[in-house]
Amino acid sequence: MFAIIILIVAFIVARVLVSIFKRLLNRTKIPELAASFLVQLITALLYVAVLLAFFSALGITVGSIILGLSAVIGLILGFGMQDTLTNLGAGIWVAVLEPFKKDDYITVSGQTGYVKDVGLMSTELITPDNVYIMLPNKMVWNSAIINMSHLPTRRFELTMAFKLLGDADSTIRTVMDVLKKNPDVLQNPEPKIYISNLTDATVDLQIRAWAGTEDVGLMATTVKEELLREFDEK
Repeated sequence: MFAIIILIVAFIVARVLVSIFKRLLNRTKIPELAASFLVQLITALLYVAVLLAFFSALGITVGSIILGLSAVIGLILGFGMQDTLTNLGAGIWVAVLEPFKKDDYITVSGQTGYVKDVGLMSTELITPDNVYIMLPNKMVWNSAIINMSHLPTRRFELTMAFKLLGDADSTIRTVMDVLKKNPDVLQNPEPKIYISNLTDATVDLQIRAWAGTEDVGLMATTVKEELLREFDEK
């Protein structure tokens, strides 16, 4: 009974300490993913301490348990525990160096999605169509990380075929006017328009323009709709 009471009290104390640790981290400038990783690490260590306190209350020598665990861990290491330690180490590097933040849109190891969390062993992504992906941390750390959310602006491209409004230059000016009227299309860097094909009746234009990273996902569709309306009117 005493051991059970010790277990319950130690578990409650551990939860309280984790809660206090979370609040302290929230007051710092530590990145959210790094803070989440530290909380998970501290939680795991405290739960190990809780179990050791429970075994000690049962009258079992904790030193022998630690020695036994060391032997078991040594045995497991020979059967692939290296991957677990590699994932843990990779998670630490990802949390410290912060190649991406929570909710960043990234591509890593051939998978693309929004960063949900970096845990002790794995990194979690959510795809735009709400599919959950869990990647071992070593796969994240050992591969190229493409972060589409890291910089404040991004370029979007759009290729369309237009009926000539008199000539190619007049058509290009009309397209440029539409780009300049859209407040979400940045004018610095200036939008660029290139002719990819020209016939007697049509011109194929490649449009390259810049927008804020948070807007760029919808810009190609938005600009296309605005161009369709403009050319329908003309």
